[in-house]
Amino acid sequence: MTTVLLAGCGNMGFAMLKGWLDKGAAQADDIAVVEPNETLRARAAALGVTVAADASGHAARRFDLLLVAVKPQVLATALPAYQRFIDAGATVLTVAAGAPISTYERIFGKGTPVIRTIPNTPAAVGAGMIGMVKNAAVTPAANAAARALLEANGVVDEVNNEAMIDVVTAVSGSGPAYLFHFIEALSEAAVAAGMSPDQAMLHARQTVFGAAKLAELAAEDAAQLRRNVTSPNGTTFAALKVLMGDDLAAGGPMASLVTRAVAAAKTRAEELGRG
Repeated sequence: MTTVLLAGCGNMGFAMLKGWLDKGAAQADDIAVVEPNETLRARAAALGVTVAADASGHAARRFDLLLVAVKPQVLATALPAYQRFIDAGATVLTVAAGAPISTYERIFGKGTPVIRTIPNTPAAVGAGMIGMVKNAAVTPAANAAARALLEANGVVDEVNNEAMIDVVTAVSGSGPAYLFHFIEALSEAAVAAGMSPDQAMLHARQTVFGAAKLAELAAEDAAQLRRNVTSPNGTTFAALKVLMGDDLAAGGPMASLVTRAVAAAKTRAEELGRG
């Protein structure tokens, strides 16, 4: 079984940890956590893993993976304490946003094996979309071990070019917020049309969930699913004319807005990566 040292057990770190244990991808005895916050440390300990307030608390152990789940702005100050684990053969597996592989190579030394991932918040319920890229120092065994853990949190897409991680960040990393906003907007529209707020939110949430589930399971692509529910001159046709334009062609107002949103997120991800 893969042994893991989890550096930081805030919301994302804890969600990933819980997913591993719930799905049997890891055993509690094989995981150790470093978390300076007492409340968060106690929450992790309740899952049966070994916890410590700092890295020295696990100095006697060796780990296959060092999962970095600390805030990006503290990487330079927090990570040197983990050098002993890298020297003993641990591969870095990071979920810290905005920090490129070169950040870890600079902190731990050139030739450090690093796997960089971009999970999204649905990973907390085992339904994440997780982008993954590695450097040349990562062994096939370490890559397979990391992937097996991540698949307990959702779907994993391994890319070959780190620059593509900025696109992953903009599409699936930030994407849940786009959908949450759509749920907000659909709910508000339902209230404006006469529903109660609770009823409106119920309809908005379940409609988005059901449509996503259908898109996952159906043989048709999203465009065909849209056509299937759009009768000529029907109610959906009338609504889509607002979102897509009079001819319901691809590239209408909504598509243009989403393209601009993703481009803005990608540009910001690139800026964060440059520091």
